Amino acid sequence: MTCYFRHLKQVFTRLGIEVASDNKREIDKIIHGVVGIDYKNCQAAWKEVKKRLAENEAVFISNLREAWIRKA
Repeated sequence: MTCYFRHLKQVFTRLGIEVASDNKREIDKIIHGVVGIDYKNCQAAWKEVKKRLAENEAVFISNLREAWIRKA
């Protein structure tokens, strides 16, 4: 879980999401949902996240922002 979080520090900062031990799992589940990958498949999720960031970073960040807000 969260094996790719270190690569997303800037994304989390832009979104105002503070990653802590008590919310990592929740954030990970949200990211998996955004990219449409079954939860706990870290490698596939990271591959899809990288692909989406390369294709259109703004759209990925917007989708993540919306998913983060909906969970609240």
